[in-house]
Amino acid sequence: MNDYLKLKTSNCKNCYKCIRHCPVKSIRFSGNQAHIVEDECILCGGCFVVCPQDAKEITDSTETVKVMLQGSEPVYASIAPSFIANWNGVGIASLERELIKLGFAGAEETAIGASIVKARYESIIKNQKPDILISSCCHSVNMLIQKYFPEVLPYLADVVSPMQAHSMDIKRRYPNAKTVFIGPCVAKKDEAERYPGIVDAVMTFKELQNWFESAGIRPESCKDTTEESRSRLFPTTGGVLKSMDRGQSDYTYMAVDGAENCIASLKDIQQGGLRHCFIEMSACAGSCIGGPVMEKYHCSPIRNYMEILSYAGKKDFCTSEFTAEKLIKGLEYTGREAEVPSEDGINQILLQMGKTKPEHELNCGSCGYDTCREKAIAVHQGKADLTMCLPFLRDKAESFSGSIVNNVPNGILVLNENLEVQQINNAACRILNIKYAADVMGEPVIRIMDPKDFMNVLKSGRNIRDQKVYLAEYKRYVEKTILYDRDFHRLICIMRDVTEKQLERERKETVNRQTIEITDRVVERQMRIVQEIASLLGETAAETKIALTNLKESISNE
Repeated sequence: MNDYLKLKTSNCKNCYKCIRHCPVKSIRFSGNQAHIVEDECILCGGCFVVCPQDAKEITDSTETVKVMLQGSEPVYASIAPSFIANWNGVGIASLERELIKLGFAGAEETAIGASIVKARYESIIKNQKPDILISSCCHSVNMLIQKYFPEVLPYLADVVSPMQAHSMDIKRRYPNAKTVFIGPCVAKKDEAERYPGIVDAVMTFKELQNWFESAGIRPESCKDTTEESRSRLFPTTGGVLKSMDRGQSDYTYMAVDGAENCIASLKDIQQGGLRHCFIEMSACAGSCIGGPVMEKYHCSPIRNYMEILSYAGKKDFCTSEFTAEKLIKGLEYTGREAEVPSEDGINQILLQMGKTKPEHELNCGSCGYDTCREKAIAVHQGKADLTMCLPFLRDKAESFSGSIVNNVPNGILVLNENLEVQQINNAACRILNIKYAADVMGEPVIRIMDPKDFMNVLKSGRNIRDQKVYLAEYKRYVEKTILYDRDFHRLICIMRDVTEKQLERERKETVNRQTIEITDRVVERQMRIVQEIASLLGETAAETKIALTNLKESISNE
């Protein structure tokens, strides 16, 4: 399988939405990026549709077709019958005129090939009377069965698709012609490659629309209805059935759409016991009008269905007859057996994911897998990693943040807007003489602290930073910061215990005060002595007084 669905690496945000919507989990995550596992992919295009970052893209074949048009062989377009819904009200004649402007020799409806295919289905049911016959129009369904349900392969009709039948018909009428299929499906690009020589290139409706816009072409709304167009119903759910003549009254005719429903139906078939069933299967919900390109760029299921219904006639196209041998399509098993770990291996991976008990296996599906065990198997196969688990990451983050909060030296107290304790760390418990944090969780803060500052911050919206307060009840000095988080409606109080620092400062002030008092007494006594000596010597005591005063001031300033 070629790389028809590609990843824009820079766009992937590791949201796992693609794996959640992938019916066969054919997406591998490594290096924080999603990668499509080609051997497992059925090209349903679901990941392309749901990616919120537009990280998936379909390979564009426009340039290939342009080169083809420059050749000597005529090139004919086969237009999928859902075109009438993609270009509202634009009939095949109008669309053909615009395609001729681009260089095509002509354009026809793939519905012509659908008439050929449905006639072959009718013949198989009438002449071979199989217990179960599954339509093979949808290449994604074919790949689903070929890769994952080999037991069901015998029931899959070995008949070419309408795209292939129509291209064969065109080439029979125009022997040197090349054909380009244009439709809403990415899987058809792979189908053309797998069966070379039938369809020469495949484009999506979006590719053609971009080409139209760059060429300044706008198809004219004009329906060219005809009664011989019953197979125009093919792109709708049950459209194959509506176009068939159900002559075998003992057969049950049913339609299944959507990949998940197809998988459930195939599992049902595996169990056996079903008889005389013709099952029309389509991987897309709503069939081809719900194809990935339609769903992403033209998602109007009701309007699309009404357009198809109003364009379809009551009779079949007049088509050329092909022998049964010409319409045979090889459908062999193409899957591979994935390595499944032992029970011990699964349990070891679960342990690494923090799933130590059965009740830890939440099976929430956030990783994209239905169960934790499926995720563990995917880890073993290299398709997933341990971090693809929301509860695991949440617990890890909470544990990490909790470890940080509880081990910082500063006290942290978190309140809601009702001033009720939501979180308190170990340091805050020590400051506030709280034995167990659980004792105050959910309680009003007034039980442990004066709420006045919290109320002021909540009311004014002005934070308090590094406010020194004395908590008399706890005999502690703290520097308190109160922050108001408006987004999360929380008040955060950070307390730094400065009791020892404050007490040391007070002790130093006491020593300084005592020293000053002693100095005063010494100065006074010395001044008396100096005055007595000075009177005897006839000298002034001014200089001595100044020196002693300076000494006193220096002590006071410490």
